[in-house]
Amino acid sequence: MAWMRGGRSATRDMTSGSIIKQIVLFSLPLMLGNVFQMLYNTVDSVVVGNYVGKEALAAVGSTTMIVNMLVFFFNGFSVGAGVLIAQRFGARDMERLHTAIETTMAMTFVLCGAFTLIGVFSVRPMLRFMNTPEDVFEGAVSYLTIYFFGISGLLVYNIGSGILRAVGDTTRPLMFLILTSLLNIALDLLFVLGFHMGIEGVAYATILSQLVSAVLTLRLLTATKDIYRLTWRDLRIDGPVLRRIFAVGLPAGIQSVITGFSNIFVQSYINFFGSSCMAGWSCYNKLDGFIMLPMQSTAMAATTFVSQNIGANQPERAHRGTRDTILLSVGITGAIAVALVIFAAPAIRLFTKDSSVIEYGVLFMRANTLFLMANAVNHTLAGALRGRGDSRGPMLIMLGCFVAVRQVYLFVVTRFIANTPLLVGLGYPVGWMTCCVIEVSYYFVKWRGKVRST
Repeated sequence: MAWMRGGRSATRDMTSGSIIKQIVLFSLPLMLGNVFQMLYNTVDSVVVGNYVGKEALAAVGSTTMIVNMLVFFFNGFSVGAGVLIAQRFGARDMERLHTAIETTMAMTFVLCGAFTLIGVFSVRPMLRFMNTPEDVFEGAVSYLTIYFFGISGLLVYNIGSGILRAVGDTTRPLMFLILTSLLNIALDLLFVLGFHMGIEGVAYATILSQLVSAVLTLRLLTATKDIYRLTWRDLRIDGPVLRRIFAVGLPAGIQSVITGFSNIFVQSYINFFGSSCMAGWSCYNKLDGFIMLPMQSTAMAATTFVSQNIGANQPERAHRGTRDTILLSVGITGAIAVALVIFAAPAIRLFTKDSSVIEYGVLFMRANTLFLMANAVNHTLAGALRGRGDSRGPMLIMLGCFVAVRQVYLFVVTRFIANTPLLVGLGYPVGWMTCCVIEVSYYFVKWRGKVRST
């Protein structure tokens, strides 16, 4: 298509050609990019676990759920913006595409200020709410306070890369992530081993690296000659566009925030067993995050693929893309899960040499990991539904399963059966399996029939 080839366009039109090829070519850079994104916090954990101590490792791990609550809400906004931008890209509506991009960026800068203030002032209350042990508490406060002061870099990068993904460009965000992840590793080692800054050092390394990724992304968006160029003088918030973004993105954001808040309750159950169990749970969650990468990447691919094809009025192609993306996600997730179950102990030893921490980490890894194939269906199908503009359905299903079902399970087993680390950890698979059954049923009842009738 000539309008897309002006110069060396990095956009990807997903409304024609081989479906599986389009999905794989779109997903692979995302998966690699997500690997490097995960390296930010994982390297923090490896460095503090090996060179500072298990209390510092537990402190970094205990902050993850708090950070995720704000970041997940923002990612909901990013999803809504990405769906609107991808639909307008698929419909070849360039004028309205630019309005969506400039509204998205203007609102992002507003949210950066708000999230910084909310994050900094909520640190101590949230850590107290989670029953964080005293030997971990002050380290977690230091890490989170520094992190939230620098959170704008992460938010700007996420929204900028979301805009690029919506028009099919996943390669250059990957390049930025590779560069800044390597920078983060170097700064971690410099600040901790060279300057002996401890847990504060890994926090500073993270926010400085994220700032670099934000600057690179903004420079690309403003300097490009392509159709998604960000024009600073046109930066404004368009009310109708913002309402459409929030119509799709707000349910996704609310779902993520409430799920994250629910996970804080799970963390509080884990905290009951002490710092060794907390550190083991932290190690498991870092590795679990890597297993989540294929489903996160394929969910993004499903959202963009379905959005572009719905914008181009091709519902049957959107359905076939949904099916193929789910199969791809389950296959990759399953292969990684099996490998990590087999090599659970060596994987946990990357973070720590403490035998009690390793024992807990291996326990959680072997009990939970294979169930992630069901979660691959959940996230990929939810991404496809959002690409259709349906955020409310997956929001309600995931909230019911990841929050209500999970919390009821934890309450019942810890009070009436046995309060053990294993049974607490199994709260995650219970939610995943329930969600998989309900969400697949919802898709076929609400959407598959409509596709067949068009």
